[in-house]
Amino acid sequence: MAEPVEALLFDFGGVFTDSPFHAVQAYGNDLGIGASEITGIVFGSYEHDGDHPWHKLERGEILLEDARELILALGRERALEVDIYQLFAKMADNNAGVEGRRPLVERVRALKQEGYRTGIITNNVAEFGEGWRALIPVEELFDFVVDSSSAGVRKPDPRIFQIALQQLNGLAPERAIFLDDYQANVDAARKFGLQALTVGADVQATIRDLDQMLAD
Repeated sequence: MAEPVEALLFDFGGVFTDSPFHAVQAYGNDLGIGASEITGIVFGSYEHDGDHPWHKLERGEILLEDARELILALGRERALEVDIYQLFAKMADNNAGVEGRRPLVERVRALKQEGYRTGIITNNVAEFGEGWRALIPVEELFDFVVDSSSAGVRKPDPRIFQIALQQLNGLAPERAIFLDDYQANVDAARKFGLQALTVGADVQATIRDLDQMLAD
């Protein structure tokens, strides 16, 4: 018989907001380039953790302005003006997607009241900290936050999951469920031993899938 689930761990962007990759693709359309090219310039290989400026930014190794200049340089190598500050304006529109994700917020609130431990594991930027935390009641809903920019490690590096489990007093990974919209992060979580769920655009389907995992 499987051990019962005690903790629920959530990504933030793409789970409680619309996927930021939608904004990146829209920005690429503005520049006349495809999704893979714009994603590569802005984020590098997001399914890996490496030396791309965005990866360094999310690990808190460089400042936002430094990352902007480095990404501008990467774009100019292809005769493109890729300014992440312009991209952030489009991402701000994605934050409007928070309203459509309210049912998941309410489900998390109910599950926490039922006794589940809750946490966030997010690849994020130090300069964005106050902004994203203001979108939903983070302090009320979650026992802790593991933010890559302060932890110094980012998904899919398995060490970020270990940090989260340390916040849960060394809980066995199979007794926690991790939810993320990016498949490579879900795969990394499963490889680490966590139960994991890929979050799609249909928030009600996500809630049903989560409830089914908790019932199994």
